[in-house]
Amino acid sequence: MWSTAAASSHTTRSFLLRMGRSSPFQKCATALGEERIQKHIVVANEFSVRWHGGPAVDANAQVVKMTFRIPTGKGEHENKEVEAKVGTSLLQLAQANDIDLEGACEGVCACSTCHIILAEDLYDALPEASEDEEDMLDMAFGLTATSRLGCQINVTPEMDGQILEVPGATRNFYVDGHKPKPH
Repeated sequence: MWSTAAASSHTTRSFLLRMGRSSPFQKCATALGEERIQKHIVVANEFSVRWHGGPAVDANAQVVKMTFRIPTGKGEHENKEVEAKVGTSLLQLAQANDIDLEGACEGVCACSTCHIILAEDLYDALPEASEDEEDMLDMAFGLTATSRLGCQINVTPEMDGQILEVPGATRNFYVDGHKPKPH
């Protein structure tokens, strides 16, 4: 499986241009045509959603309200209600609202620093985690039965009113304390 991918909301052309003229993707697109290469990009990533920074979200997307339950120390929590555009990843949503959800791999399902705990009803309503996501979750601090990676979950209209719990710590194998800034 390719570790570099285009989100279905991005055009194949912009993805191929970002890859560069001499990349294998560009050469393949020239030979096969954009429609065919787009199919290959999607098929190569049917088991995990992998894109740096998260999916592109329509400016006119429906907005729902969600609440992050954020640890403040000594077993106490603070609730922060946020507005979320449908299609936004939970990692993007947290970072856009200054919620301390790290995302060290920038949302490509290669770490567990965007680990989030979902309500049981929300967890049950979502598609099962991919094998890649399960592998990363195995490294998450404070794993629960309803843990998922925020980079792998996109907001849907049905998530309106949901509460998302941010764990009290993460395991960042890159550099302890390093927090990348989304770009």
